[in-house]
Amino acid sequence: MNKISIQYFKTDFGEFILGSYKNELCLCDWRYRKMREVIDKRIKNGLKSEYYEEKTEITNLAKNQITEYINGKREIFDIPLKMTGTDFQISVWNELIKIPYGKTESYLGLSKKLNNEKAIRAVASANGANAISIFIPCHRIIGRNGELVGYAGGLNTKKKLLQLENKEQNAEQLKLF
Repeated sequence: MNKISIQYFKTDFGEFILGSYKNELCLCDWRYRKMREVIDKRIKNGLKSEYYEEKTEITNLAKNQITEYINGKREIFDIPLKMTGTDFQISVWNELIKIPYGKTESYLGLSKKLNNEKAIRAVASANGANAISIFIPCHRIIGRNGELVGYAGGLNTKKKLLQLENKEQNAEQLKLF
């Protein structure tokens, strides 16, 4: 059986579970999210692996880059990622990575970029299944009216992340729904 090396990492934004598999980051997710068991099962089955709690160069690098991001010293990440999901999910996650720091996109906009305007619900579902938060910036997806919708780390965390990335934006402009 292969192994996924995991460690937990507490930040001011919440606690993460970080995982590395063969020198790639395969997990950077909110430890206490609602879909924790479903996400973990998908990753373990997809990589034919089990979790083992241990530090690795990749999880340490992830901790450093998240800390730099939270401290406003990093806008771009350069850790190799191992995405585990369907081809469609991976296509959505690859598109999410293209959304620049400080910018947001809607589910409809993301669907259009994937040349499948009618796939809004599927895009939203793939966004919610993202297990590599921050590095794959699903927090940058908002409702088309500017409202903050759905986030595994919670809507208040999503709001804080967007405020971190866009310091000029007034907190009142971000609507929680």
